[in-house]
Amino acid sequence: MADNDRREVSVTHDGGSRFRIRVRGHEVVVDQPVDAGGDDTAPTPTELFVASIASCTAFYGRTYLSRRGLPDRVDVVARWEVAAKPDRVARVSLRVEAPGVPADRVDVFRRVLEGCLVHNTLKKGCDVRIELQSDVHKTAPAASGGTPFDPP
Repeated sequence: MADNDRREVSVTHDGGSRFRIRVRGHEVVVDQPVDAGGDDTAPTPTELFVASIASCTAFYGRTYLSRRGLPDRVDVVARWEVAAKPDRVARVSLRVEAPGVPADRVDVFRRVLEGCLVHNTLKKGCDVRIELQSDVHKTAPAASGGTPFDPP
């Protein structure tokens, strides 16, 4: 399978605020907490977003240590803050525990952690494009001068 063939994620509605995510034969579910209209049956998309940078950081750190024959246990705890206008994750703080990092390699190890794919994507930005497909859009007249997709 070509690398580009594996770069697809599908998300389908699973009722209420739940969505089923499929990627390379794996499945993950997201939901919202009860106070946000969900059933709290799974992590939120934002929690998975933060988990992706934490786990990517851990993977890069572990790989670095393992390739050098060093003890390769890497644990990461992530905390985040949100901001508004626009709603977003404004800050992610990662606490990395890696007891196998020798004192003389701490700076290099930090650069390795900061070079993970997810971290680099956040630092450099990512062009996200939305292609909307909807039968409603083709047939429903716009109400009050807006489009059928304008928020209420």
